[in-house]
Amino acid sequence: MDRRNFVHNALMASGAAITGPFLNFDGRKPGNETLRLGIIGTGDRGTGLIRLIVELGGMEVVAVSDIIPERLSQAQSLSGGAQGYEDYRSLLDNKEIDAVMVCTPFSLHDEMVLDAMDAGKHVYCEKTMVKGLDELQQVVDKVKSSGKVFQVGHQYHSSPLYNKARNMIREGYLGKITAYHCQWNRNGDWRRPVHDPKWERMINWRMYKEYSGGLTAELCSHQIDFINWVNDSHPEKIVGFGGVDYWKDGRETYDNVHLLFEYPDGLDASFVCTTTNSYEDYKIRVLGEKGTIILDYTSGVIIAEPNEYREKGLVDGVSGATIQAWKDGKSTPIDAPGNDPTLDALRQFYHSIVDDAPVISDLKSGAITAKCVNIALEALYSEEVKHWSEYDELNFG
Repeated sequence: MDRRNFVHNALMASGAAITGPFLNFDGRKPGNETLRLGIIGTGDRGTGLIRLIVELGGMEVVAVSDIIPERLSQAQSLSGGAQGYEDYRSLLDNKEIDAVMVCTPFSLHDEMVLDAMDAGKHVYCEKTMVKGLDELQQVVDKVKSSGKVFQVGHQYHSSPLYNKARNMIREGYLGKITAYHCQWNRNGDWRRPVHDPKWERMINWRMYKEYSGGLTAELCSHQIDFINWVNDSHPEKIVGFGGVDYWKDGRETYDNVHLLFEYPDGLDASFVCTTTNSYEDYKIRVLGEKGTIILDYTSGVIIAEPNEYREKGLVDGVSGATIQAWKDGKSTPIDAPGNDPTLDALRQFYHSIVDDAPVISDLKSGAITAKCVNIALEALYSEEVKHWSEYDELNFG
Protein backbone atom coordinates (compact mmCIF):
# COMPACT_ATOMS: atom_id res chain seq x y z
CA MET A 1 0.00 0.00 0.00
CA ASP A 2 1.19 3.50 -0.76
CA ARG A 3 0.10 4.80 2.64
CA ARG A 4 -0.37 2.60 5.65
CA ASN A 5 -1.96 3.77 8.82
CA PHE A 6 0.59 4.19 11.55
CA VAL A 7 -1.77 3.22 14.35
CA HIS A 8 -2.81 -0.03 12.65
CA ASN A 9 0.79 -1.08 12.11
CA ALA A 10 1.76 -0.11 15.62
CA LEU A 11 -0.91 -2.32 17.11
CA MET A 12 -0.01 -5.22 14.87
CA ALA A 13 3.66 -4.87 15.69
CA SER A 14 2.99 -4.86 19.43
CA GLY A 15 0.70 -7.87 19.23
CA ALA A 16 -2.22 -5.85 20.56
CA ALA A 17 -5.72 -6.77 19.54
CA ILE A 18 -8.96 -4.85 19.77
CA THR A 19 -11.06 -7.08 21.94
CA GLY A 20 -14.48 -6.81 23.47
CA PRO A 21 -18.03 -7.90 22.78
CA PHE A 22 -18.71 -4.79 20.70
CA LEU A 23 -16.96 -6.55 17.81
CA ASN A 24 -19.78 -9.08 17.65
CA PHE A 25 -22.14 -6.34 16.52
CA ASP A 26 -20.43 -5.52 13.23
CA GLY A 27 -23.10 -6.21 10.67
CA ARG A 28 -25.02 -8.38 13.10
CA LYS A 29 -28.76 -8.06 13.30
CA PRO A 30 -30.47 -8.53 16.67
CA GLY A 31 -31.83 -12.02 17.25
CA ASN A 32 -35.41 -13.12 16.97
CA GLU A 33 -36.12 -12.34 20.59
CA THR A 34 -37.57 -8.86 21.01
CA LEU A 35 -36.88 -7.05 24.26
CA ARG A 36 -39.81 -5.09 25.64
CA LEU A 37 -38.59 -1.86 27.16
CA GLY A 38 -39.95 0.80 29.47
CA ILE A 39 -38.46 4.30 29.39
CA ILE A 40 -38.57 6.18 32.70
CA GLY A 41 -38.06 9.87 32.01
CA THR A 42 -38.87 11.19 28.54
CA GLY A 43 -36.93 14.43 28.33
CA ASP A 44 -34.20 15.01 25.76
CA ARG A 45 -32.20 11.89 26.62
CA GLY A 46 -35.18 9.59 27.02
CA THR A 47 -36.72 10.59 23.69
CA GLY A 48 -33.29 10.42 22.06
CA LEU A 49 -32.97 6.80 23.16
CA ILE A 50 -36.47 6.04 21.86
CA ARG A 51 -35.46 7.31 18.40
CA LEU A 52 -32.36 5.10 18.39
CA ILE A 53 -34.25 2.03 19.64
CA VAL A 54 -36.80 2.40 16.86
CA GLU A 55 -33.90 2.58 14.38
CA LEU A 56 -32.10 -0.46 15.78
CA GLY A 57 -34.80 -3.09 15.92
CA GLY A 58 -34.68 -6.07 18.27
CA MET A 59 -36.11 -3.90 21.03
CA GLU A 60 -39.54 -2.38 21.38
CA VAL A 61 -40.57 0.49 23.62
CA VAL A 62 -43.86 -0.71 25.08
CA ALA A 63 -44.16 1.74 27.99
CA VAL A 64 -43.04 5.26 28.88
CA SER A 65 -43.29 7.27 32.08
CA ASP A 66 -43.04 10.97 32.86
CA ILE A 67 -44.78 13.35 35.24
CA ILE A 68 -44.91 16.11 32.59
CA PRO A 69 -47.91 15.46 30.33
CA GLU A 70 -46.48 17.06 27.17
CA ARG A 71 -43.33 14.98 27.34
CA LEU A 72 -45.26 11.81 28.03
CA SER A 73 -47.52 12.26 25.02
CA GLN A 74 -44.55 13.07 22.78
CA ALA A 75 -42.78 9.89 23.88
CA GLN A 76 -45.89 7.83 23.22
CA SER A 77 -46.05 9.22 19.70
CA LEU A 78 -42.34 8.63 19.00
CA SER A 79 -42.55 5.05 20.21
CA GLY A 80 -45.56 4.24 18.08
CA GLY A 81 -48.15 4.16 20.83
CA ALA A 82 -46.44 2.86 23.97
CA GLN A 83 -48.49 2.72 27.16
CA GLY A 84 -48.03 5.92 29.16
CA TYR A 85 -47.67 6.17 32.93
CA GLU A 86 -47.45 9.26 35.10
CA ASP A 87 -46.11 7.15 37.99
CA TYR A 88 -43.06 5.06 37.09
CA ARG A 89 -43.99 2.48 39.74
CA SER A 90 -47.08 1.62 37.72
CA LEU A 91 -44.81 1.05 34.72
CA LEU A 92 -42.70 -1.32 36.82
CA ASP A 93 -45.83 -3.29 37.69
CA ASN A 94 -46.29 -4.10 33.99
CA LYS A 95 -45.24 -7.76 33.72
CA GLU A 96 -44.72 -7.50 29.96
CA ILE A 97 -41.68 -5.24 30.40
CA ASP A 98 -38.30 -7.00 30.34
CA ALA A 99 -36.04 -4.01 30.99
CA VAL A 100 -36.19 -0.32 31.80
CA MET A 101 -34.06 2.67 30.95
CA VAL A 102 -33.73 5.26 33.69
CA CYS A 103 -33.34 8.70 32.06
CA THR A 104 -34.53 10.95 34.89
CA PRO A 105 -32.70 13.61 36.90
CA PHE A 106 -29.50 12.43 38.59
CA SER A 107 -31.02 12.61 42.09
CA LEU A 108 -33.81 10.14 41.23
CA HIS A 109 -31.66 7.33 39.83
CA ASP A 110 -31.11 5.46 43.09
CA GLU A 111 -34.79 5.18 44.02
CA MET A 112 -35.82 4.13 40.52
CA VAL A 113 -33.02 1.58 40.10
CA LEU A 114 -33.81 0.01 43.47
CA ASP A 115 -37.51 -0.22 42.59
CA ALA A 116 -36.75 -1.62 39.14
CA MET A 117 -34.51 -4.31 40.58
CA ASP A 118 -37.20 -5.22 43.11
CA ALA A 119 -39.62 -5.53 40.19
CA GLY A 120 -37.28 -7.99 38.45
CA LYS A 121 -36.31 -5.71 35.55
CA HIS A 122 -32.98 -5.39 33.77
CA VAL A 123 -31.77 -1.79 33.95
CA TYR A 124 -29.93 0.64 31.68
CA CYS A 125 -29.16 3.60 33.96
CA GLU A 126 -28.07 6.84 32.36
CA LYS A 127 -24.97 8.53 33.68
CA THR A 128 -24.07 9.69 36.22
CA MET A 129 -25.13 6.54 38.03
CA VAL A 130 -26.20 7.82 41.47
CA LYS A 131 -26.18 11.07 43.44
CA GLY A 132 -24.91 10.61 46.98
CA LEU A 133 -22.37 8.10 48.29
CA ASP A 134 -24.67 6.28 50.71
CA GLU A 135 -27.25 5.96 47.95
CA LEU A 136 -24.55 4.70 45.61
CA GLN A 137 -23.64 1.85 47.97
CA GLN A 138 -27.30 0.89 48.31
CA VAL A 139 -27.61 0.56 44.55
CA VAL A 140 -24.38 -1.44 44.32
CA ASP A 141 -25.65 -3.86 46.96
CA LYS A 142 -29.05 -4.25 45.30
CA VAL A 143 -27.66 -4.83 41.81
CA LYS A 144 -25.12 -7.37 43.06
CA SER A 145 -27.87 -9.42 44.68
CA SER A 146 -30.37 -9.11 41.83
CA GLY A 147 -28.93 -11.34 39.13
CA LYS A 148 -30.15 -8.82 36.55
CA VAL A 149 -28.25 -7.00 33.82
CA PHE A 150 -27.26 -3.50 34.87
CA GLN A 151 -25.55 -1.15 32.41
CA VAL A 152 -24.51 2.47 32.93
CA GLY A 153 -24.81 5.00 30.11
CA HIS A 154 -21.11 5.78 29.74
CA GLN A 155 -21.34 4.83 26.10
CA TYR A 156 -17.70 5.36 25.16
CA HIS A 157 -16.98 1.90 26.59
CA SER A 158 -18.91 0.71 23.53
CA SER A 159 -17.02 2.76 20.94
CA PRO A 160 -14.55 0.91 18.67
CA LEU A 161 -12.57 4.15 18.43
CA TYR A 162 -12.29 4.58 22.19
CA ASN A 163 -11.48 0.90 22.67
CA LYS A 164 -8.67 1.20 20.14
CA ALA A 165 -7.31 4.33 21.79
CA ARG A 166 -7.46 2.59 25.18
CA ASN A 167 -5.50 -0.39 23.84
CA MET A 168 -2.87 1.88 22.31
CA ILE A 169 -2.37 3.70 25.60
CA ARG A 170 -2.27 0.51 27.66
CA GLU A 171 0.18 -1.15 25.23
CA GLY A 172 2.58 1.73 25.90
CA TYR A 173 2.59 3.09 22.38
CA LEU A 174 2.66 6.68 23.69
CA GLY A 175 5.23 5.79 26.34
CA LYS A 176 4.60 6.92 29.88
CA ILE A 177 1.42 8.99 30.14
CA THR A 178 1.83 12.06 32.32
CA ALA A 179 -1.41 13.96 31.75
CA TYR A 180 -4.90 14.02 30.29
CA HIS A 181 -6.34 17.39 29.29
CA CYS A 182 -10.11 17.23 28.82
CA GLN A 183 -12.59 19.88 27.75
CA TRP A 184 -16.26 20.06 26.90
CA ASN A 185 -17.12 23.62 25.93
CA ARG A 186 -20.48 24.90 24.79
CA ASN A 187 -21.99 28.30 24.18
CA GLY A 188 -25.52 28.26 25.56
CA ASP A 189 -27.39 28.57 28.83
CA TRP A 190 -28.63 24.94 28.93
CA ARG A 191 -32.07 26.27 29.80
CA ARG A 192 -35.24 24.66 28.40
CA PRO A 193 -38.50 26.58 27.78
CA VAL A 194 -41.11 26.19 30.51
CA HIS A 195 -44.75 26.73 29.59
CA ASP A 196 -46.02 26.37 33.15
CA PRO A 197 -43.90 27.69 36.06
CA LYS A 198 -44.78 24.67 38.21
CA TRP A 199 -42.51 22.56 36.00
CA GLU A 200 -39.47 24.87 36.18
CA ARG A 201 -37.42 22.71 38.56
CA MET A 202 -38.33 19.51 36.77
CA ILE A 203 -37.69 20.72 33.22
CA ASN A 204 -34.57 22.70 34.17
CA TRP A 205 -33.43 20.26 36.83
CA ARG A 206 -29.79 20.54 35.68
CA MET A 207 -29.78 24.06 37.14
CA TYR A 208 -30.55 23.00 40.72
CA LYS A 209 -28.28 21.27 43.22
CA GLU A 210 -31.18 19.29 44.69
CA TYR A 211 -31.48 17.31 41.45
CA SER A 212 -28.25 17.78 39.55
CA GLY A 213 -24.49 17.60 39.55
CA GLY A 214 -24.38 20.21 36.81
CA LEU A 215 -21.59 20.15 34.26
CA THR A 216 -19.50 17.76 36.35
CA ALA A 217 -22.13 15.02 36.32
CA GLU A 218 -23.68 15.67 32.92
CA LEU A 219 -20.55 16.24 30.80
CA CYS A 220 -17.23 15.78 32.61
CA SER A 221 -18.34 12.37 33.91
CA HIS A 222 -17.83 10.79 30.47
CA GLN A 223 -14.20 11.89 30.36
CA ILE A 224 -13.59 10.97 34.01
CA ASP A 225 -14.98 7.53 33.23
CA PHE A 226 -12.66 7.12 30.23
CA ILE A 227 -9.54 7.91 32.24
CA ASN A 228 -10.55 5.58 35.07
CA TRP A 229 -11.25 2.85 32.50
CA VAL A 230 -7.96 3.26 30.64
CA ASN A 231 -5.93 3.18 33.84
CA ASP A 232 -8.01 0.71 35.89
CA SER A 233 -7.70 3.26 38.63
CA HIS A 234 -9.26 6.21 40.38
CA PRO A 235 -7.89 9.58 41.54
CA GLU A 236 -6.23 10.00 44.90
CA LYS A 237 -6.87 13.76 45.14
CA ILE A 238 -9.48 16.06 43.62
CA VAL A 239 -9.71 19.85 43.61
CA GLY A 240 -11.94 22.16 41.63
CA PHE A 241 -13.16 25.69 41.04
CA GLY A 242 -16.12 27.19 39.27
CA GLY A 243 -19.09 29.42 39.77
CA VAL A 244 -22.25 30.98 38.43
CA ASP A 245 -20.31 33.70 36.69
CA TYR A 246 -22.27 34.45 33.54
CA TRP A 247 -25.84 33.12 33.51
CA LYS A 248 -27.42 35.17 36.27
CA ASP A 249 -30.82 33.50 35.97
CA GLY A 250 -31.36 31.87 39.35
CA ARG A 251 -29.45 28.69 38.64
CA GLU A 252 -27.50 27.00 41.43
CA THR A 253 -25.19 24.66 39.55
CA TYR A 254 -22.08 26.25 38.08
CA ASP A 255 -21.91 27.57 34.52
CA ASN A 256 -18.18 26.77 34.38
CA VAL A 257 -16.04 24.19 36.17
CA HIS A 258 -12.31 23.51 36.31
CA LEU A 259 -11.28 20.24 37.94
CA LEU A 260 -7.90 18.66 38.60
CA PHE A 261 -7.53 14.97 39.50
CA GLU A 262 -4.28 13.43 40.73
CA TYR A 263 -3.97 9.70 40.05
CA PRO A 264 -1.35 7.29 41.43
CA ASP A 265 2.17 7.46 39.96
CA GLY A 266 1.93 11.19 39.31
CA LEU A 267 -0.66 11.09 36.53
CA ASP A 268 -2.72 14.28 36.37
CA ALA A 269 -6.03 14.88 34.62
CA SER A 270 -7.67 18.25 34.07
CA PHE A 271 -11.28 18.90 33.10
CA VAL A 272 -12.59 22.21 31.81
CA CYS A 273 -16.25 22.76 31.01
CA THR A 274 -17.76 26.09 30.05
CA THR A 275 -21.10 27.34 28.73
CA THR A 276 -19.95 30.64 27.23
CA ASN A 277 -17.50 29.58 24.52
CA SER A 278 -17.64 26.57 22.23
CA TYR A 279 -14.16 26.69 20.71
CA GLU A 280 -12.98 23.12 19.98
CA ASP A 281 -16.09 21.78 21.72
CA TYR A 282 -15.23 18.31 23.10
CA LYS A 283 -11.66 16.98 23.31
CA ILE A 284 -9.61 14.47 25.26
CA ARG A 285 -5.86 14.97 24.89
CA VAL A 286 -3.64 12.13 26.11
CA LEU A 287 -0.06 13.33 26.64
CA GLY A 288 2.70 10.72 26.55
CA GLU A 289 6.46 10.92 26.32
CA LYS A 290 6.39 9.50 22.77
CA GLY A 291 3.25 11.08 21.39
CA THR A 292 -0.20 12.54 21.87
CA ILE A 293 -3.67 11.18 21.14
CA ILE A 294 -6.53 13.63 20.60
CA LEU A 295 -10.07 12.25 20.68
CA ASP A 296 -13.36 13.90 19.87
CA TYR A 297 -16.83 12.35 19.70
CA THR A 298 -16.24 9.97 16.79
CA SER A 299 -12.68 10.45 15.53
CA GLY A 300 -9.16 10.57 16.82
CA VAL A 301 -5.61 11.38 15.75
CA ILE A 302 -2.12 10.64 16.97
CA ILE A 303 0.84 13.01 16.83
CA ALA A 304 4.39 11.73 17.31
CA GLU A 305 6.87 13.63 19.43
CA PRO A 306 9.63 15.16 17.25
CA ASN A 307 12.26 12.68 18.41
CA GLU A 308 10.03 9.66 17.84
CA TYR A 309 8.98 9.65 14.20
CA ARG A 310 12.27 8.21 12.88
CA GLU A 311 12.14 5.24 15.25
CA LYS A 312 8.48 4.61 14.48
CA GLY A 313 9.20 4.56 10.78
CA LEU A 314 11.91 1.92 11.18
CA VAL A 315 10.10 -0.32 13.66
CA ASP A 316 6.50 -0.12 12.44
CA GLY A 317 6.85 0.32 8.70
CA VAL A 318 5.00 3.62 8.74
CA SER A 319 4.58 5.17 5.30
CA GLY A 320 6.76 7.94 4.02
CA ALA A 321 3.69 10.15 3.81
CA THR A 322 3.01 9.65 7.51
CA ILE A 323 6.64 10.31 8.41
CA GLN A 324 6.49 13.54 6.43
CA ALA A 325 3.28 14.52 8.22
CA TRP A 326 5.01 14.09 11.56
CA LYS A 327 8.03 16.08 10.39
CA ASP A 328 5.58 18.86 9.57
CA GLY A 329 4.00 18.54 13.02
CA LYS A 330 0.79 17.06 11.61
CA SER A 331 -1.42 14.30 12.92
CA THR A 332 -2.33 10.83 11.64
CA PRO A 333 -5.92 9.55 11.93
CA ILE A 334 -6.66 6.60 14.18
CA ASP A 335 -8.11 3.87 12.01
CA ALA A 336 -11.26 2.84 13.84
CA PRO A 337 -14.98 3.13 13.17
CA GLY A 338 -16.48 6.35 14.46
CA ASN A 339 -19.91 4.93 15.20
CA ASP A 340 -22.49 6.63 17.36
CA PRO A 341 -21.39 4.98 20.63
CA THR A 342 -24.93 5.06 22.05
CA LEU A 343 -26.08 2.74 19.26
CA ASP A 344 -23.30 0.31 20.17
CA ALA A 345 -24.18 0.63 23.86
CA LEU A 346 -27.81 -0.26 23.15
CA ARG A 347 -26.72 -3.27 21.09
CA GLN A 348 -24.57 -4.41 23.99
CA PHE A 349 -27.44 -4.04 26.42
CA TYR A 350 -29.54 -6.23 24.14
CA HIS A 351 -26.90 -8.95 23.86
CA SER A 352 -26.12 -8.88 27.58
CA ILE A 353 -29.76 -9.76 28.26
CA VAL A 354 -30.51 -12.10 25.34
CA ASP A 355 -27.11 -13.77 24.83
CA ASP A 356 -25.62 -13.39 28.33
CA ALA A 357 -22.77 -11.30 26.88
CA PRO A 358 -20.61 -9.37 29.36
CA VAL A 359 -21.77 -5.90 30.33
CA ILE A 360 -19.12 -3.42 29.23
CA SER A 361 -20.07 -0.20 31.06
CA ASP A 362 -20.85 -2.16 34.15
CA LEU A 363 -21.76 -1.65 37.79
CA LYS A 364 -18.19 -1.28 39.03
CA SER A 365 -16.96 1.22 36.46
CA GLY A 366 -20.18 3.22 36.73
CA ALA A 367 -20.00 3.29 40.52
CA ILE A 368 -16.36 4.37 40.63
CA THR A 369 -17.07 7.21 38.21
CA ALA A 370 -20.13 8.22 40.24
CA LYS A 371 -17.99 8.32 43.36
CA CYS A 372 -15.49 10.56 41.53
CA VAL A 373 -18.31 12.90 40.52
CA ASN A 374 -19.75 13.09 44.03
CA ILE A 375 -16.34 13.85 45.54
CA ALA A 376 -15.60 16.38 42.79
CA LEU A 377 -18.84 18.22 43.60
CA GLU A 378 -17.81 18.42 47.26
CA ALA A 379 -14.42 19.77 46.19
CA LEU A 380 -16.06 22.37 43.94
CA TYR A 381 -18.56 23.63 46.47
CA SER A 382 -16.15 23.65 49.43
CA GLU A 383 -13.10 24.86 47.44
CA GLU A 384 -11.05 22.26 49.30
CA VAL A 385 -8.76 19.46 48.18
CA LYS A 386 -10.57 16.17 48.68
CA HIS A 387 -8.75 12.86 49.18
CA TRP A 388 -10.20 9.54 48.03
CA SER A 389 -9.00 7.99 51.30
CA GLU A 390 -11.35 10.27 53.28
CA TYR A 391 -14.33 8.33 51.95
CA ASP A 392 -15.40 4.76 52.55
CA GLU A 393 -14.42 2.36 49.80
CA LEU A 394 -17.23 0.99 47.71
CA ASN A 395 -17.97 -2.60 48.67
CA PHE A 396 -18.58 -4.82 45.65
CA GLY A 397 -18.64 -8.04 47.67
